[in-house]
Amino acid sequence: MELSTLQLVIIWVLPVLFAITVHETAHGWVAFKRGDNTAYQLGRITLNPIKHIDMLGTVILPTLMLIISNFVFGWAKPVPVNFSKLKNPRRDMALVALAGPASNLLMAIFWAIIVQIGWLTLESFPLTIFLIYMGSAGIFINAILMVLNLLPILPLDGGRILYSLLPTRLATHYAKLEPFGLVVLLILLMTGGLGYVLLPPVLLTYLFAGGSFEILNLIFGNPI
Repeated sequence: MELSTLQLVIIWVLPVLFAITVHETAHGWVAFKRGDNTAYQLGRITLNPIKHIDMLGTVILPTLMLIISNFVFGWAKPVPVNFSKLKNPRRDMALVALAGPASNLLMAIFWAIIVQIGWLTLESFPLTIFLIYMGSAGIFINAILMVLNLLPILPLDGGRILYSLLPTRLATHYAKLEPFGLVVLLILLMTGGLGYVLLPPVLLTYLFAGGSFEILNLIFGNPI
């Protein structure tokens, strides 16, 4: 079975939209709980996707990637966090950063449940095959966002966590590398190195959550 572009849009749109939306909301919610109300005042602690949409990362790039490769990836507007307002800035920075990947893990589990519901009801309701497809896409995109954001590169969440764990002197020197973080990621992406780093843990997470290569190949449109 080959999926049409419209079917692929239906399968990917909700998983991608909520993966990036919940990720950013989680950052803002934990920051609010730890003393920073910046995101709250801006109305960013919400599951309303409109509040988090970045025109390039949430709309243009995912659409182009779907047309070109059948795979969708993107990002939302980062939730602003004033680390100086946190009750314990060094420790709470790590908690705020960890909230994003943790939310992606929870969403991967949610989508894994959707996949199982799809399989259990497939015989009686054949259209639930799309629950299986959508759930598989949800597991995969959340696994990607979780693993990517845990890379120890500033300004990614993993970089924030590492900064919080390092001794103060080392953390100060490490923070100076932040302007080069996106350049490093771009180089890894262009050379294919990012795929080598991300693919093994992402596939392990996907398969552990009940995904299958057959469905993954189908919703990607080409073999993995």
